[in-house]
Amino acid sequence: MMSEFPEYVDVSYTDGEGESAADYPELEDKIEKAIEVVATGLEEYETPAIMWTGGKDSTLTLYFVKEVAEEYGLDLPPAVFIDHYQHFDELLEFVDRWADEWDLEVVFARNDDVGAYVDEHDLEPGDDIEIDALSEHNQHHVRNILEYEEETFPFLLDTYVGNHLLKTVALNNTLEAHDIDGIISGIRWDEQEARADETFFSPRHDPDIYPPHDRIQPILQFDEGDVWDAFWYYVVPETVPEFPDEGYVPQDYDDLPNGLTHDDIPVSPKYFAGFRSLGSEISTEKSDEEPAWLQDLDNTTERAGRAQDKEDLMERLRDLGYM
Repeated sequence: MMSEFPEYVDVSYTDGEGESAADYPELEDKIEKAIEVVATGLEEYETPAIMWTGGKDSTLTLYFVKEVAEEYGLDLPPAVFIDHYQHFDELLEFVDRWADEWDLEVVFARNDDVGAYVDEHDLEPGDDIEIDALSEHNQHHVRNILEYEEETFPFLLDTYVGNHLLKTVALNNTLEAHDIDGIISGIRWDEQEARADETFFSPRHDPDIYPPHDRIQPILQFDEGDVWDAFWYYVVPETVPEFPDEGYVPQDYDDLPNGLTHDDIPVSPKYFAGFRSLGSEISTEKSDEEPAWLQDLDNTTERAGRAQDKEDLMERLRDLGYM
């Protein structure tokens, strides 16, 4: 693990400070900034990677990285996919399909110790995991970092201990194993209060908490509606040759033009089905029957269908390395 962050990185950690989506009034302004941030990230970091969940935000981020890498003749970094063992099957299929389509190297970040315990005991989500049966590394995180005193915790993603072990520890282990110095992430200012003060380049340099690295965050300035506009006016038409280039926006689950199917579109079918967030199969429900982009994005909460959405919990998790 790096004890000090490399001196070769020269970025502004205050870029975006005090800003909001309103500082980028047009979609073109937001895209231009995203491209600028991605280009800087690919040029400044020696071993960058893309955080890819298969969701809309990280897929949009991946699209920008692909475009910039191709335009500037740069290597396309690998993608890190956190496998927390509770994904929708459709999401895993989406990731496999588009990783192959885009010739993308995917590194699966897993907490193998927890996964082995789950397999050995044939656990279902919600079943208890005995903390003393886990590795010293995981026990250290539970007892010393989270200061959790119970003997067990439920095998659920949307809990303090579960989220930390299944996502944050898995990510940090992967960052260390692959010496990743910059992780390109698709978080946005408008998602949660805990993310509202983020900057485009955000340092994570405390070796007592995580392998020192930077977060490169090119779509902070997008809101949920902007993300969908970017998909239907740019990402999908430029990715799918048969898709109309004049900004065709599907109006229901089956509304795809020119004989296209969901497999042909780099948008998870779960969004067509009414989901606006794709956290886990166990704790995420659809928000409405309409496709995500047709719902009332301005007056409803994007993560309303997810069990975990408490700001104090999010803030604590982010302090420990959560995205």
